[in-house]
Amino acid sequence: MPSSASPKRNGASSSKSRAAEKDYSHRTRLQKLGAKPEWRVSIVSVGDPDFIKELRGAVEQVSVGRVIDDCDAIFFGAVDAKELARVGSLKKSIKQNGAVWVIRPKGRPEISERAVMDAGKAAGLVDVKVISFSPTHTGLKFVIPVANRR
Repeated sequence: MPSSASPKRNGASSSKSRAAEKDYSHRTRLQKLGAKPEWRVSIVSVGDPDFIKELRGAVEQVSVGRVIDDCDAIFFGAVDAKELARVGSLKKSIKQNGAVWVIRPKGRPEISERAVMDAGKAAGLVDVKVISFSPTHTGLKFVIPVANRR
């Protein structure tokens, strides 16, 4: 009897540890974004000085206000759906395995999650992650589909 109870306990604890791995609440913003020391990053229209400072202290190269080529990540702030037309041109500056993060205000009718997702799709990107960027903003991560990478 004890041997049959043991696997259940082990299975329960392993599923709990998997759930803990997926829980992002204890991770820093940069951990949620997947930032790595060797990254090249561009930040465009993201008015968060703390975020810029965090990135400058954590990654190799940060360009603020100007998009550089061969980026591992581009962080693009948008407050209105009209600004999302720029996502397609930003795609040209990321590495094949890079990402465009669209940072938008939460709960604003001027720029819905659907509008952001549609803009990514129109640019030939797929959305792969959503995070709470700050108490007031959400971040949506877009990448080039694996099948379309060189």
